[in-house]
Amino acid sequence: MRDDMLKSILSDLNGSSADIEAAAIISTDGLMMASLLPAGLEEDRIGAMGAAILALGGRTAQELARGQLEQVLIKGRNGYVLLTHAGADAVLAVMTKASAKLGLIFLDVKRAAESVAKIV
Repeated sequence: MRDDMLKSILSDLNGSSADIEAAAIISTDGLMMASLLPAGLEEDRIGAMGAAILALGGRTAQELARGQLEQVLIKGRNGYVLLTHAGADAVLAVMTKASAKLGLIFLDVKRAAESVAKIV
């Protein structure tokens, strides 16, 4: 039941923008909870990298007195990776095209993260 609800949130998020290429919900310790990933992307690798990035981002925010970490944005030549906290125990990871309109992506991801936080 919970898995179906999480998959439904990811499906709605992916459908909200053609610029979203993949999405996943990861526990804060790096375990994959739900995902909609294209072929060739390994769930375990994405979960582990997400946890590592969040740990480093959280430490950076703390050390630089920026408060509690909310979001990490990575820009690469081929697109963006956005990691957003979805409650205390989960993170929503989204991969987009390089041409993505980030304002709309941020809004859609925020709404999806709020929905995830109610479930996990």
